[in-house]
Amino acid sequence: MKKLLILVAVFSLGAFNMNAQEVRLGVKGGINFSSFSGDGFDAFGDTKGRTSFQLGGFAEIPVTGKFWIQPEVLYSGQGYDIQSNDDADDVEFQLDYINVPVMAKYYIVEGLYAEVGPQIGFNVKSEVDSDPDDQDSGDFDLDDDAFNTVDFSVGFGTGYRFNNGFGVGARYNVGLSDVFNNEKLLFKSDAKNALLAITASYSF
Repeated sequence: MKKLLILVAVFSLGAFNMNAQEVRLGVKGGINFSSFSGDGFDAFGDTKGRTSFQLGGFAEIPVTGKFWIQPEVLYSGQGYDIQSNDDADDVEFQLDYINVPVMAKYYIVEGLYAEVGPQIGFNVKSEVDSDPDDQDSGDFDLDDDAFNTVDFSVGFGTGYRFNNGFGVGARYNVGLSDVFNNEKLLFKSDAKNALLAITASYSF
């Protein structure tokens, strides 16, 4: 996976040098619906997906008329909700990442595209929030050593870019690496990040 990311980055840099005058820069943000896939993450009870956000910037680098490379840097709120019983407020298990996807985009027709590509993420926040509605209370940090700092995944998506630069998109990320550091846990887990993001963007 690391070799693939390096290869894509080198390819993207070459494309950037050849087509710098056509590169489109942009910003994007949207809603995250995140959870875990795999086993060993349900020790708290009935786990459900966490709803959060992502925000960041990107560059669209043309390779051919229809094929583009899009590297991004995103702050992404991930994790899941813990519910102890039906009438209790949600308790959020919050894992936030700085994600760096490199997407290959193919424009099927004008404006409409499909995309796929690898992503590397860096964990920057690990906590449980017992009162997500109040930003000033309910937070307590988790042991960072219990989580793997680096996360690898693959994204698949589609979207539409309008002629005025605005765009909408949907992307699903499939985790490839374990979220937890099993050497620091009392139980074994192969939990991996799973994320659906609905976004809006603007490029110029």
